[in-house]
Amino acid sequence: MIGCSPLLDPQGRGAILFDIGGGSTELVRIERDPDEPKVASRIKAWMSIPLGVVTLAEYFGGKDVTPQSYASMVAAVAPHIAPFAAEHGADLRDMHLLGTSGTVTTLAGVHLNLARYDRRRIDGVWMDDTDITATVARLLAMSYQERASNNCISVERADLVLAGCAILDAIRHAFPLPRLRVADRGLREGMLVEMMREDGAFGGSR
Repeated sequence: MIGCSPLLDPQGRGAILFDIGGGSTELVRIERDPDEPKVASRIKAWMSIPLGVVTLAEYFGGKDVTPQSYASMVAAVAPHIAPFAAEHGADLRDMHLLGTSGTVTTLAGVHLNLARYDRRRIDGVWMDDTDITATVARLLAMSYQERASNNCISVERADLVLAGCAILDAIRHAFPLPRLRVADRGLREGMLVEMMREDGAFGGSR
């Protein structure tokens, strides 16, 4: 799997990979056989929903986010994820979340209390469920100006990060997995190419 396999837990059975973009979010279920480490992991299913940090922030507002408006964002995303979770969310034992987006890398930077963003410390870091919940709550408690002044968020993401967190929380609710691994690498393009190959768009075979 292009770019992704090194971040899968070698003792696990796979991951729910997600990429939260500006106008869409991709979800992929990746599976591997821990008893066959030399066999490549495979994509079992994937979907794209037409909601990203920009579309959500534009609709609900990204600067002044209250617990109520945040809950509304999570609720708006949930129905889009529900069909995929219903079909592909069973038997999640020994699996984890794997996130690649500005949302999760920013979340990890804030969680680690970094003075400035450092890719070397972010790429591959694990966050457990408690870490994520606490960091999202910390972001919700910040004003827009406080978020903009944080060097791991910056003014470019200050009005978008909570919309991204809402998408992440909707994913967490649909796929209640105990750990998230954060990726700061170009997974999106490679994943899309591989998914298109699996669907025959490039003449590949399943």
